[in-house]
This record gives sequence, C-alpha cells and structure tokens, in this order.
Amino acid sequence: MSGIVSGRSNVYNASARAKARKASLIDPTRMRQLLQTGPESIGASIGELGYRNEMDIYSARMSGADAVEAALFHNLDNDLSEVMKFCQGPLKSIVSIYVERFAYEKAKTVLRAVNGGCSDELIEAQILPSENPMNAIWLDIVRTTETVSEAANAMIGTPWGKELAKLEGTEPSLEEMEDALDRQYYSHALKVSKGKDSNIHLMKFIRTEIDHRNIINQFRELRQNISPDKRLQMVISGGRISQSVMSQVSQATSSEAIVDALRRSNAFDDVGFDEAIEKSEAIGSLDPIATLLTHKRHAILRRFAYLNPVSAFPVIYYIERKVLEIQNLRLLVRGKTIGLTAEVLEAHMDF
Repeated sequence: MSGIVSGRSNVYNASARAKARKASLIDPTRMRQLLQTGPESIGASIGELGYRNEMDIYSARMSGADAVEAALFHNLDNDLSEVMKFCQGPLKSIVSIYVERFAYEKAKTVLRAVNGGCSDELIEAQILPSENPMNAIWLDIVRTTETVSEAANAMIGTPWGKELAKLEGTEPSLEEMEDALDRQYYSHALKVSKGKDSNIHLMKFIRTEIDHRNIINQFRELRQNISPDKRLQMVISGGRISQSVMSQVSQATSSEAIVDALRRSNAFDDVGFDEAIEKSEAIGSLDPIATLLTHKRHAILRRFAYLNPVSAFPVIYYIERKVLEIQNLRLLVRGKTIGLTAEVLEAHMDF
C-alpha cells in the first residue's frame, strides 16, 4: 500500500515511456484480425503479440484458454510492476492508485474462491496460478484459511484487511465485503489524489469513477430487491453526484426511475442511458450499462491525457489501455473456445 512518496517526480521521462508503451499495444485493426483467427491457433497468435514469455511458462501444465488467460494475467502483473519502477517521487504515489486496485481485486478473488468452497489445489492451479510469484501472498492466505471470515482476518495487516475487520460481528455477506473493499480503495484514492503533485482533473476522474461504481451498484441492487435503506448505506462517498441525489436514487423502484433521479444532478451525463437500459432489460444483463459507463470513463481519461501530456495522466491512461487489451484478449480466447462468432465477440469488445 502506498503512502505519499517524497522526492522528485520524473514526470517527463515517465510520460514519454508510457506513451511508447501505449504505442506498442494491439491496435483495433490487429485486434479485428485476431477475431478472424481460428480457436486452434488463437493462442499462438496472441503469443506473437508480446505474450510469448508468459505463454511459455504455462504451456507445460495448461492448454487452451486456461493457459492463455493465466499468461495474460501474469503479463499484466509484470507490466504494472515495470510501470511502477519507472515512476518516482509524488508521481509514484499517484500512479500507485491505479496499480493498487489490482491488489484489491485479488483480495476479492481470494474471498470469492474461499466462499465458493474451491479447493486449495484448484485455486493454485487455475485461479491464482503459483507460477506467478505475485500470487504467493494470496496463496498463503488460501492455504491457511478455511472460511471467508478467516481469509478476511488473514488480511488484517493490509488496508483492505483493516476495512474488512470493521465488519466483524455483523456476519457480512461476500457482497458486503466487496463493497467495503471498494469504499476503502476509493477513500485512499481520493486522499492521495489531493496531494500537491495532483490536479483538478485527476480528482474529477476519480470522483466520476466513484459515481459510475455507485450507479451500476444501484441497478444491481434494485434487481436483487435490496431495501432502499441498505442501498443508500452501500453508496461509496466522494463522488460528484451529491448524497441527496443518491438518496433519491436509492428510493427508485425501476431502472427508469433511477435515471430520472440521477438527472437531478448536473454531474450526471445521461447520454446513451435510455438505449443502454432498453438493451439491458431486453437481455436481462447489466452489461450494456456497464459498457456505456466504461466508454465514458475511457473518453474522459483520453481527453485528460491529451490536455495534460506531461503529467500522471499518460501513465494512467496507458495502464487503462493495457487492462483493456487484456480484457479484450480474454474475451476473445474464451469466446472462440465456446464457438461465439466474430460478430458477437466484436460487439462485446471495447477498442
């Protein structure tokens, strides 16, 4: 977990290196070419695009989509580690906000796996492969705990563990634990983003991200028939949308009513929401809404990186684009495995 790192930022060098890395990512044209690749050769094609070292690590033990997915996550961990190494001083503190979210996600992965009754062997073999040294700390927790409560207690020395400890005695559900982790993550992100090396754009982006998390949670909780009081309690504070508006959102009894309540805030961008809700209800999934919000965040981050070429934004934008590449490749290889058409896959990919 990062604190505020003292010393001098190397923002010029880091921005240039991040832009160079971004230029090496798979472009939309090449990604569409991959869509036409057969399932038997998709792994080899991905390996040729910068993932060969990690693919070789897993090829002896795994095959198919499992091997590719493990390699992709391993590559991402390596890449994030390298990015952190070329960031210095206060810049490192800011960039670490984006890198640390993956530690929170791994904490969630451990809790889900333990809650789901997965064996230690399954977790070590497939969910958090032992070949990736960055999984070691998480595998130690898995091996030494039997229940979600024990796993949460094993994380007590970490910021996310301390947040989980606050739920002790309430018999929290897995979902409540994950929401607690989100609250802790964004609380820390806001604190760091207020540092002297920050700017108003970074704060705005983080607060918008909080809004988007709250919005998708409200749609999810409505479908799960969670009470209005509980929905309001689970709102992450710090977003641009006011607490009073979120209180009204929590009382909404339909998707349309949620959007009507959100429109009372000037911070809410409603472009595309009516169409996304219509698609969401037609297919019985929140994916269209989540995709819309993701597109909006990417557009904001792209604009901020352009307006602030020598800042943390080019580095943060690179991380976002790298994560997006991993997500697209995971979707591609899993989709090919189960026989989805190129058209269906492209419709769900984000370029």
